[in-house]
Amino acid sequence: MAKKSQKEKLTDDVIIGMYMDYVLEHETVPKSIYKFCKSNEIKEEEFYKFFGSIETIQTAIWEKFYTNTHSLIVTSDDYDSYSNKDKMLTFYFSMFELLTMNRSYVLFTLKEHKNLLKNLSQLKGLRGHIKTFATELINDGNSDKNFKLTKKNPKVFSEGAWFQFLFLLKFWMDDSSPAFEKTDVAIEKSVNTVFDVFENTPLDSLIDFGKFLYKENFA
Repeated sequence: MAKKSQKEKLTDDVIIGMYMDYVLEHETVPKSIYKFCKSNEIKEEEFYKFFGSIETIQTAIWEKFYTNTHSLIVTSDDYDSYSNKDKMLTFYFSMFELLTMNRSYVLFTLKEHKNLLKNLSQLKGLRGHIKTFATELINDGNSDKNFKLTKKNPKVFSEGAWFQFLFLLKFWMDDSSPAFEKTDVAIEKSVNTVFDVFENTPLDSLIDFGKFLYKENFA
């Protein structure tokens, strides 16, 4: 288990690393802040400088997944030249690559409780980030449209992006293909479908996506 060395400065990232290690090694969430701090040889008052509870750590981890992914893609030299669809594709591919690096933790924490809604409660911060990201994309697309009737509703698009992420997350969790290649296909087809719907040319993509889902679930 990674414990804070005498010379290592305690930060939120350090505590998050300790927490994820604790969960994976003990296969359970810490029963109390006291036990967590004692196990990692830190003082409770140091912990509370960064987090108020175990639940806030869990939420922060998912927000870190987002911020790390977003920081990575926006620093790419070519990112600004991407279409909005390619920006969304890049985000999802990068996000799930990061989740794959932390797959053991993600699978544990999303299956900890039998109550699905309780497991998903830790994603509330991530939900806000993804909806904001999607809203920025649709607003950018709307800026190029001259007529109100051709502009898209950012609220609808952002909510759709969130449900799309939840669908992809569940798909990835169940994916047993090499290198999670089926998830990559699901990402591409679902993003193509969503953007085609918003561009009013949904038929081909919807049929293609529907065939893919049927094959994966019933073949």
